[in-house]
Amino acid sequence: MMISSTLFLAAIFIWIKHPMSMGLTIVLQTVSIALITGSLFMSFWFSYLLFIIVIGGLMILFIYMTTIASNEPIFLSLNLTLSMVPMTMAVLLLNSDQNLEKIASDPSQIMQSLVKFLMTINKYLDFPGNMVLLLMVIYLFITLIAVVKITNFKQGPLRIKS
Repeated sequence: MMISSTLFLAAIFIWIKHPMSMGLTIVLQTVSIALITGSLFMSFWFSYLLFIIVIGGLMILFIYMTTIASNEPIFLSLNLTLSMVPMTMAVLLLNSDQNLEKIASDPSQIMQSLVKFLMTINKYLDFPGNMVLLLMVIYLFITLIAVVKITNFKQGPLRIKS
């Protein structure tokens, strides 16, 4: 389901012309890829870092695009609208069999995956790992305080209204 949604978003991106719609599509694509990488590995650390880095870059792009094209109207493309209906139907039909299999699955498999998840989380919270986790939290907190102190609030907005 997640791979088909990623392909669906990639196909939609071709027909989008407005920069804000493109940004939203990239955010949704990033969330979809982060969920795919998180489900492939037993830990979501890599997907979380990927998501945070891409969203940070997209925030800078969003600020830049709002200063350049702030009041552009969004028009719906006829090609996008006509192609979205068959693609949505195809994705739903392809994934209907997989969803029925997951509903009828064995509850013991669900418990086994929960136990595996708890075992991987314990690595970060037990003795050697918790020191690294605590060091990371303290470092990020000090970095946050330093960035707030360095930032000058007296400069004003990026774009001055005329």
